[in-house]
Amino acid sequence: MPWAILLIAHGSRVESANADLVRLAERIAARRPELIVEHAYLELAEPTIGQGFQACVERGATEVRMLPWFLSAGGHVTSDLEAFRQRFANQHADVRCLLCPPLGLHPLMTEVLLDRLEQAE
Repeated sequence: MPWAILLIAHGSRVESANADLVRLAERIAARRPELIVEHAYLELAEPTIGQGFQACVERGATEVRMLPWFLSAGGHVTSDLEAFRQRFANQHADVRCLLCPPLGLHPLMTEVLLDRLEQAE
């Protein structure tokens, strides 16, 4: 039963910002080659979340874990992404669809932020 990661970012009119998500998806795929890895944007860029989910299904995913590239569980995560999850679950009863938590206060976030502070020197 192959499962997929659908990495989701907000999307931007700045292409270099969108390219970060593509590179992140490539890094995850390189570390976990047994998984299906796709990326998508909530708005302002493509592929859309619907297109990303469909790509996962077309690649044979029986489970899609929607992974928000968001810092906190604001409205986009709790409302918008959850609505997408529910819609996908209703449309694809044979595919398990999960919404992962955002980055939030993960213990490693402190280390990442401190590293960024050091880079400013």
